[in-house]
Amino acid sequence: MNQEKFILISQLGMWFFWIITYILIIKQGIRDKRYGMPMAAICANISWEFIFSFMYPLNDLHRILTFLWFLLDIFILMQFLLYGYKEYKKIISRKVFYSSFFITLIVSFLTILAMMHEFKDNAGVYAAFFQNLMMSGLFIALFIQRGNLSGQSMGIAVCKMVGTALAAVCFYLYFKTPLITIISLAIFIYDWIYIVLIYRFQVKYAK
Repeated sequence: MNQEKFILISQLGMWFFWIITYILIIKQGIRDKRYGMPMAAICANISWEFIFSFMYPLNDLHRILTFLWFLLDIFILMQFLLYGYKEYKKIISRKVFYSSFFITLIVSFLTILAMMHEFKDNAGVYAAFFQNLMMSGLFIALFIQRGNLSGQSMGIAVCKMVGTALAAVCFYLYFKTPLITIISLAIFIYDWIYIVLIYRFQVKYAK
């Protein structure tokens, strides 16, 4: 298998596992009536997907696959808006909660556009990896904050890690940049920590 075919397979695998990740988040959210993705991660993801679905698609296949992510993230966003406030109503008002969300959404959108300009990155690779790293840390924080697996699952954690690992391999072969490599390793470490935390929780409460 030559490198180009390997990169294509890695890309398709990345798209597939992230689609499964989103579907599992939506399914778990419906079951638990809790949102499954932290606010900053939702805002960054849906901003990136909007930009590369409607503003700067790389090609037709990229547009279609990114649009599928975008549609799934709309459901995840709706779950956050529907279930999110009840977790914070003791400390902030409903107005502050929704205002914070929309401010974060705008800041995320503008930051991704700025990063594309700053790094001369029309494919949004740097923004994608930075927000993936942020998401990995936020998933751990969400688990610690709740102290349980509501809105989360081992399937979500594993599919996220596999999808990101495939992306890391693909972009390492294509770009070979030290920054992407370091971020990829950090994401893998955080994702592994997240999986270990979930596994230990499941073992503890299965007894």
